[in-house]
Amino acid sequence: MHNMLSGWSLGAALIGACVGTYICRAIGVLLSSHIHQDSEIFRWLSAVTYAMVAALTIRLILLPVGLLETVPLWTRILICGLSLGLTLYRPGRLLTPALFLGTLLTILYGALS
Repeated sequence: MHNMLSGWSLGAALIGACVGTYICRAIGVLLSSHIHQDSEIFRWLSAVTYAMVAALTIRLILLPVGLLETVPLWTRILICGLSLGLTLYRPGRLLTPALFLGTLLTILYGALS
Protein backbone atom coordinates (compact mmCIF):
# COMPACT_ATOMS: atom_id res chain seq x y z
CA MET A 1 0.00 0.00 0.00
CA HIS A 2 2.83 2.37 0.85
CA ASN A 3 4.46 1.85 -2.55
CA MET A 4 1.18 2.62 -4.26
CA LEU A 5 0.86 5.96 -2.44
CA SER A 6 4.40 7.08 -3.02
CA GLY A 7 5.89 8.76 -6.05
CA TRP A 8 3.80 9.69 -9.06
CA SER A 9 0.52 8.11 -7.94
CA LEU A 10 0.25 10.41 -4.93
CA GLY A 11 0.98 13.43 -7.11
CA ALA A 12 -1.54 12.31 -9.71
CA ALA A 13 -4.18 11.89 -7.02
CA LEU A 14 -3.48 15.39 -5.70
CA ILE A 15 -3.63 16.91 -9.18
CA GLY A 16 -6.86 15.03 -9.93
CA ALA A 17 -8.47 16.24 -6.72
CA CYS A 18 -7.42 19.84 -7.43
CA VAL A 19 -8.68 19.73 -11.01
CA GLY A 20 -12.02 18.28 -9.92
CA THR A 21 -12.44 20.88 -7.20
CA TYR A 22 -11.50 23.85 -9.35
CA ILE A 23 -13.65 22.74 -12.29
CA CYS A 24 -16.67 22.68 -10.00
CA ARG A 25 -15.75 26.10 -8.62
CA ALA A 26 -15.27 27.53 -12.11
CA ILE A 27 -18.69 26.25 -13.19
CA GLY A 28 -20.17 27.82 -10.07
CA VAL A 29 -18.57 31.18 -10.88
CA LEU A 30 -19.83 31.02 -14.47
CA LEU A 31 -23.37 30.18 -13.38
CA SER A 32 -23.50 32.63 -10.47
CA SER A 33 -24.62 35.52 -12.66
CA HIS A 34 -27.78 33.56 -13.52
CA ILE A 35 -28.79 32.93 -9.90
CA HIS A 36 -31.36 35.28 -8.41
CA GLN A 37 -31.30 35.35 -4.62
CA ASP A 38 -35.01 36.17 -4.43
CA SER A 39 -36.09 33.12 -6.43
CA GLU A 40 -38.19 30.36 -4.90
CA ILE A 41 -35.49 27.70 -5.37
CA PHE A 42 -32.90 29.82 -3.58
CA ARG A 43 -35.21 30.47 -0.64
CA TRP A 44 -36.05 26.74 -0.50
CA LEU A 45 -32.34 25.80 -0.51
CA SER A 46 -31.70 28.30 2.28
CA ALA A 47 -34.54 26.87 4.34
CA VAL A 48 -33.31 23.29 3.85
CA THR A 49 -29.76 24.32 4.75
CA TYR A 50 -30.84 26.06 7.96
CA ALA A 51 -33.05 23.10 8.89
CA MET A 52 -30.17 20.65 8.43
CA VAL A 53 -27.79 22.78 10.52
CA ALA A 54 -30.43 23.10 13.27
CA ALA A 55 -31.13 19.36 13.26
CA LEU A 56 -27.45 18.46 13.44
CA THR A 57 -26.91 20.94 16.27
CA ILE A 58 -29.81 19.52 18.27
CA ARG A 59 -28.57 15.99 17.62
CA LEU A 60 -25.09 16.95 18.80
CA ILE A 61 -26.52 18.39 22.01
CA LEU A 62 -29.08 15.70 22.81
CA LEU A 63 -27.47 12.57 21.32
CA PRO A 64 -23.71 13.12 21.33
CA VAL A 65 -21.21 10.49 20.27
CA GLY A 66 -17.76 9.93 21.71
CA LEU A 67 -16.18 12.07 24.39
CA LEU A 68 -19.05 14.57 24.46
CA GLU A 69 -21.25 11.78 25.88
CA THR A 70 -19.39 12.16 29.19
CA VAL A 71 -20.67 15.74 29.58
CA PRO A 72 -24.07 15.74 31.34
CA LEU A 73 -27.09 16.87 29.35
CA TRP A 74 -27.81 19.85 31.59
CA THR A 75 -24.24 21.10 31.09
CA ARG A 76 -24.49 20.80 27.30
CA ILE A 77 -27.81 22.67 27.32
CA LEU A 78 -26.40 25.37 29.63
CA ILE A 79 -23.34 25.88 27.43
CA CYS A 80 -25.57 26.03 24.35
CA GLY A 81 -27.83 28.59 26.05
CA LEU A 82 -24.90 30.77 27.06
CA SER A 83 -23.50 30.67 23.53
CA LEU A 84 -26.89 31.47 22.04
CA GLY A 85 -27.30 34.33 24.52
CA LEU A 86 -23.97 35.77 23.44
CA THR A 87 -25.00 35.55 19.79
CA LEU A 88 -28.29 37.36 20.45
CA TYR A 89 -26.65 39.95 22.73
CA ARG A 90 -23.94 41.07 20.31
CA PRO A 91 -25.05 43.72 17.81
CA GLY A 92 -23.47 42.11 14.72
CA ARG A 93 -24.69 38.64 15.71
CA LEU A 94 -21.46 37.04 14.60
CA LEU A 95 -21.20 33.33 15.31
CA THR A 96 -17.45 33.20 15.93
CA PRO A 97 -17.52 34.57 19.51
CA ALA A 98 -20.38 32.22 20.42
CA LEU A 99 -18.59 29.21 18.94
CA PHE A 100 -15.43 30.19 20.79
CA LEU A 101 -17.36 30.57 24.07
CA GLY A 102 -19.06 27.18 23.68
CA THR A 103 -15.79 25.46 22.85
CA LEU A 104 -13.96 27.16 25.72
CA LEU A 105 -16.69 26.29 28.26
CA THR A 106 -16.75 22.67 27.13
CA ILE A 107 -12.96 22.41 27.41
CA LEU A 108 -13.06 24.05 30.85
CA TYR A 109 -15.71 21.59 32.00
CA GLY A 110 -13.58 18.70 30.81
CA ALA A 111 -10.47 20.09 32.49
CA LEU A 112 -12.20 20.78 35.82
CA SER A 113 -14.17 17.54 36.12
